[in-house]
Amino acid sequence: MFIAVAVNPRASFGRGLHAGSEAAAFFEAAGADVALLCEDSYAALAASVDKTLASGVDALVVVGGDGMVHLGVNALAGSGMPFGTVPLGIVPTGTGNDVARALGVPVHDIPAACAKVLAALESGGRLIDAGRASSEGTSRWFAGVVSAGFDAAVNERANAWRWPRGQAHYHLAMLRELASFRAIHYTVTADGETWQQGAMLISVANGQSIGGGMKVTPDAVLDDGLLDLFIVSRLSRTGLLKVFPKVFSGGHLGHPAVHIRRVRTVELSADNVVAYADGERIGPLPLTIEVVPGAVRVLA
Repeated sequence: MFIAVAVNPRASFGRGLHAGSEAAAFFEAAGADVALLCEDSYAALAASVDKTLASGVDALVVVGGDGMVHLGVNALAGSGMPFGTVPLGIVPTGTGNDVARALGVPVHDIPAACAKVLAALESGGRLIDAGRASSEGTSRWFAGVVSAGFDAAVNERANAWRWPRGQAHYHLAMLRELASFRAIHYTVTADGETWQQGAMLISVANGQSIGGGMKVTPDAVLDDGLLDLFIVSRLSRTGLLKVFPKVFSGGHLGHPAVHIRRVRTVELSADNVVAYADGERIGPLPLTIEVVPGAVRVLA
């Protein structure tokens, strides 16, 4: 059994390399051959993963947060191999870990997560859907959520800060972004129906949460062949401040500004809006986002 373990040592504020070594040691103790892949940049790590996959592995395990899951999904779904050929394991040690939570993988418990990976490798794992976001001839895959609005603007601001660490990082950025945020005018096409939409944010979700447990679409299912289109229509800043924190409990459902519908394909267009997928910057709108059923086999 040959397992590639990918970890960015800069993840988790420099603790990533230690976590990757611990995971690799766990798999080696279980009798696996392990290639530990560590690079100084996300792009270099993605290239190293692609090269290792081309040589043949039994599983790819990513150690880190949702950004590492994003790297793994893009490496596997975009590899050109039949979907599910190489399964993806997750050892969640990041700040958000939203995809891992949706899959029931133990968070910040390396031995427990590694044990889940090995057990699922024996049973064959589970096929889940992935989303594909395309623009101007390029595509990015995602496992969790594409954000294009207030939540993406918060990500943009938070990623520019080195302090504070952890969830406070995201929450403070949210409060700062509220001071200047205005509703966005979108053009939306969902499964062939087009309309103009004034909104504070629009997200397209395969998973259930963003930002470390903010349950924007708590009823989303990872393997139903559908995406959940989440819209928060125009609100005052005070109104947004009242409704947005409720997503931690799912208490935003039923609010008159909140709309969710199941879709297969969404086209989003708006001026000066940058989209994020799984917490990773993917670029400005417009985007065409579609679900690809059974695109990734996960060890969960």
